[in-house]
Amino acid sequence: MHPVNKFKPRKSAKVAARSGKRSLSADVSRPGRPTIGDVAALAGVSIKTVSRVFNNEPNVAAATRSLVQTAITALGYSPNHSARSLAARESLTLGLLYDNPSPNYIHQVQRGALQSCQEAGYDLLLHPCEFGNKTISDEIINLHRQGRFDGVILTPPLSDMVTAVDALVAAGVPVVAIAPAEIRSDILQVVTDDERTCVAMTRALYALGHRRIAFIAGHPDHRAVGLRLEGYRAALRELGLPSREDYVVQGYNSFESGEVAGAALLAQPQPPTAIFAANDDMAAGVMRIAHKFGVSVPGNLSVVGFDDIPLASQVWPALSTVRQPIEAMAAKAVQLLIAKLREQPDIPVEVMIRSELVLRETTSAL
Repeated sequence: MHPVNKFKPRKSAKVAARSGKRSLSADVSRPGRPTIGDVAALAGVSIKTVSRVFNNEPNVAAATRSLVQTAITALGYSPNHSARSLAARESLTLGLLYDNPSPNYIHQVQRGALQSCQEAGYDLLLHPCEFGNKTISDEIINLHRQGRFDGVILTPPLSDMVTAVDALVAAGVPVVAIAPAEIRSDILQVVTDDERTCVAMTRALYALGHRRIAFIAGHPDHRAVGLRLEGYRAALRELGLPSREDYVVQGYNSFESGEVAGAALLAQPQPPTAIFAANDDMAAGVMRIAHKFGVSVPGNLSVVGFDDIPLASQVWPALSTVRQPIEAMAAKAVQLLIAKLREQPDIPVEVMIRSELVLRETTSAL
């Protein structure tokens, strides 16, 4: 997370950068690891200003920021993480909490969060939690009190544990929730438009001629995923299609549950011509069971998923899906949490990042 740029003695080195009326020129041949004081001296600013530039804080003049960044580059300066933590009385670490049966989803969340942490000079602590565990809030609060992290990012379904979120807020733990089912005013949230895009995907299947459209619901305890089922049902009402309960099968967000649900749907006397699964793992399970049953995809059955995990474009035929901006949502969650920790003004309580339809090879016209 924090590679050290070793400062090697040089016979002489000078750098000059013009920005407005000020210029920077100094001998940087002194041996030893460069310090924040060296950067401040070379740029002709205070140590506090250098710290503000490094932390990307607002209200620093562009000319000053340019001088400091040039000095940082010239010296090969890299901050001492322990010293920064001690000075700030913070761990400079964020906690990413997860419990999700889809490893692909968690991998994308981690990549997005790590990218933003690296840019801001923070570490990321990955901490698995058991959804529904009554002691989870105490566990998180204790980790925060021990200085393990300065604030937490909750991923689905943990972001839907109302009692745990309430406890974290009461204990003063800074929280950002990704894709919670309900928007709150006391924490920050990054959301996407699950219901709207599920309406749009169901319409797309209808436009291809499908009238028997089934849905595999996500884990019943994951309330945010329930919005996808609501979008499917809303589209049926809008299109004048009957809402058949035998066409809605419970899944659990795993590949295996997609196989079981797909088998139940395809075994019906009048099987659906299209199956919409609430995530890509379950959609992949449907594709496998369809192949086992001798049902051609997309010739006899169109299949769509949700999330657009890497697997969606790697399977054959390539899966049509809803592209949820998972990495972007995680990256934004980190940015919001750091902004809160730095007490920046006017932080939005809710940030919406829209999803989009991706129609590939598992959908076709009847």
